[in-house]
Amino acid sequence: MTRARGTERERLHETFAALCRIESPSRHERGCADWLTRELSAMGLEVHEDDAAAAVGGDAGNLHVRIPGASDTSILFCAHMDTVPLAAPVEPVLGDGIWRNANDAILGADNKSAVAIFTEVARRFAVAAGGTPPPIGLEFVFTVCEEISLLGSAAFDSARLRSSCGFVFDQATAIGEVVVASPTHYRILARLRGRAAHAGVHPEAGRSAIQAAARAIAAMRLGRLDERTTANLATIHGGTALNVVPEHCEVAAEVRSLDDDRAAAIATEMIDHLQDGADAGECDLDVNLERMFQGYRHPANALPVQIAERALGACGHAPRRIASGGASDVNSFMLDGLPAVCLADGVQANHTSEERVSAQALEDMLDVALTIVEESARALTDPGDRPGEGAP
Repeated sequence: MTRARGTERERLHETFAALCRIESPSRHERGCADWLTRELSAMGLEVHEDDAAAAVGGDAGNLHVRIPGASDTSILFCAHMDTVPLAAPVEPVLGDGIWRNANDAILGADNKSAVAIFTEVARRFAVAAGGTPPPIGLEFVFTVCEEISLLGSAAFDSARLRSSCGFVFDQATAIGEVVVASPTHYRILARLRGRAAHAGVHPEAGRSAIQAAARAIAAMRLGRLDERTTANLATIHGGTALNVVPEHCEVAAEVRSLDDDRAAAIATEMIDHLQDGADAGECDLDVNLERMFQGYRHPANALPVQIAERALGACGHAPRRIASGGASDVNSFMLDGLPAVCLADGVQANHTSEERVSAQALEDMLDVALTIVEESARALTDPGDRPGEGAP
């Protein structure tokens, strides 16, 4: 395996800190996209930005970069530029070997760690920047709005890709975990409309949309329903004033399951409860049900999984296959027919003010990425070295 050089490790941390300082909550990735475009263009690489901004209602599109290799076959590396909303600016600090935000807010390691890693992988192989051509073609996609139900990758035209398989570093757990299953996700948006009335003078003339919603929610099964399925009541908004029977109420909920049919069945059950609550409260109901992303399950011999496991093992990490309740851009690529796998990157407590990642984890995942390039070249260009059924 080829490990990152000392100068590459130093630059990785500089790149990571620079990216974290750029605020890029979903739909506001312009600063990050511009930084990446300048950095990659300075390496002599051509950066293509698609028109996803219009599709997602944001200020930037997905970025696509290609590096030719010694082989016509290519692999894809993908990371997302957006973060969840920030409660304070990001000032990354490194102490005791751990990167944190000096302020009380997210660090943005989800997913700036992967963005930084793939930027340095690109630099390694960019000939114009003094690099050597990779043994296999490389493609990089940096997406927008991943944190909003994968909107960016869903809008990306995968037909532009030449890659045989893809690798995403976006599982905020210990290095070594390989996501082999991810759920189907449904979003439910319900609007209940009753009748307003003075709450102290003519309450009997009113029809409370909040009360109708409460009846529905009380009947729902929420939380972990089984080992494959979860349901969540996310938000409820309604009412106008203390002395008015609330005429309107909006409810948002979600269902996730590793079983497609189970996800659809629970979503239908939740809608039935909403209808029952509306009927009991003599309210009208308008429901929007949307499948936000499709789940997947890799077969035991999935090529990107086996390549990833070989790379992890070569770098000293024991691969562990897991099923995740979360999703990543892999869901979009799998739906488009591109085999891809999501790997853990060592980030901890993502989406919280305690978010952190160790310097060692960043460097280890850079080594894993470089080794994936080597293992992919062996597997995709040498039929005799292709991983077999169930091989590690």
